[in-house]
Amino acid sequence: MAKLFAPVVLIAAALVAGCGAPSQSMTMTVDKAELLQLRTWVPDALKFNVMLEHVQGGENTSFWWGSAVSAMAFENALDDSLRGVGMVPPAPPAGKNAPRFLLKAHIIALMQPLVAAAPEVGISVRYQLVDQIDGKLVYERTLRTTGRAAFTDAMLSQPERLRLANEDAVRNNLVTALKDLMALRLQ
Repeated sequence: MAKLFAPVVLIAAALVAGCGAPSQSMTMTVDKAELLQLRTWVPDALKFNVMLEHVQGGENTSFWWGSAVSAMAFENALDDSLRGVGMVPPAPPAGKNAPRFLLKAHIIALMQPLVAAAPEVGISVRYQLVDQIDGKLVYERTLRTTGRAAFTDAMLSQPERLRLANEDAVRNNLVTALKDLMALRLQ
C-alpha cells in the first residue's frame, strides 16, 4: 500500500504546483504612500476629470498554464490607482458633470518565463487619453514594464512567485502611466 501511495502523492503535488494563481487587483494597485506623493503632481485639468473605459485584453488564469492578469483585475487596480491620485471623481457623475477625459487601456502582452524560480515578467499596455469635448487624442503610449519575484518570496510555490512577478510588473506599469499623465500640459 505504501508503494502505491507515494506515487499518488507525488502526482498530486505536481498538479498542485502547476496550478495557476490569479493576480489580485489589490496587490497590483499603486502603494498608498506613493499615491499620496503622486497626488500632489496631478495637473488641475485632470483632477476628478478622468473616466476609465473598460480595459481590453488580458486573460484569465488557467489551472494548467499558470498565473495571468485578467482585464478585470487590471481595470480594478488602474481605477483604484486613478482614484488614489484624485483623477477619477469619487462618485460617478452624469450629464454635464461627466469627466472631460476618457482613459482607455489595452493589455497587449504578458511575457512570462517558462520556469519561474526567480521570474521576471514583462507587461505591455497601450494607454490612450481622449478629450471627450472634441474627440481629440491627447495622449497615446504603449508602456512595457517588468516585475520580479525572488525565489524566497514564495519558496515552495512556483505559481505564487509568478503571480507576485505579474503584480509587480502591473504596479510598475501603473506608476509609469500615472507619471506620464501628470506630465501632460493640458488646458
